[in-house]
Amino acid sequence: MRREYHEWLSPVLDRRMELLVFGEAGARVLFFPTRRARFFDYENWGVVEALRPKIEAGQIQLYCVDSIDGESLYCPEKHPAERIQRHLQYERYILDEVLPLTQRLNPNMCLIAAGCSMGAFHAVNLAFRHPDLFGKVVGLSGRYDLTQPMASFRDLFQGYVDEDVYLNTPNRFLAHLDHDFYLAHLRRLDITLAVGNTDAFLENNMVLSQQLQEKHINHQLHVWNGEAHSPLAWQSMVNLYL
Repeated sequence: MRREYHEWLSPVLDRRMELLVFGEAGARVLFFPTRRARFFDYENWGVVEALRPKIEAGQIQLYCVDSIDGESLYCPEKHPAERIQRHLQYERYILDEVLPLTQRLNPNMCLIAAGCSMGAFHAVNLAFRHPDLFGKVVGLSGRYDLTQPMASFRDLFQGYVDEDVYLNTPNRFLAHLDHDFYLAHLRRLDITLAVGNTDAFLENNMVLSQQLQEKHINHQLHVWNGEAHSPLAWQSMVNLYL
């Protein structure tokens, strides 16, 4: 399995960013890390190894990107308006820097967004905001409304909601989405969600699934036994859904 390390000074983020690429061909997969995790953690946790057969068969090429959640969504020292602006800079880094890299390395037209836990939020939020760019999105153990507390997980914006927060909250903007362009692309998008039946985010996934149904957007919601919120569960999930 081919493995490449990439690093550069991001002009958008004004900091060095790193990522790992696994494989040489197939659908390009942007794989977002969990909360405050790093680009190498999926490899360390055995999740990349679980995908080895698909990677070596040329079905997928994995791009394990880094996150800056500690500077944005999980940075309580900043005002929520600053947090969401830093998050939007991260989105531009992905769109303007990472995507061109993937296109240079691999001409495959199929682009997939995927992630686990907080990475699932990044994947689903990005794909729903830019559905014309993606063919598939996979969210595993995800939370899609960061403005609502769930069990021990707090409201990341402390009650603050502005337009940018709203437009980066799938559970908020999807219910009111009526733009034909976005709806048409969302209806052709292959959407897969998976979550455990005792996961703190179960209800959040069910709400998102209901909103998708109401908008006539085809998708799959798989509910696993137990919490299913761990690298061991994700090893099995990626084999089934990615």
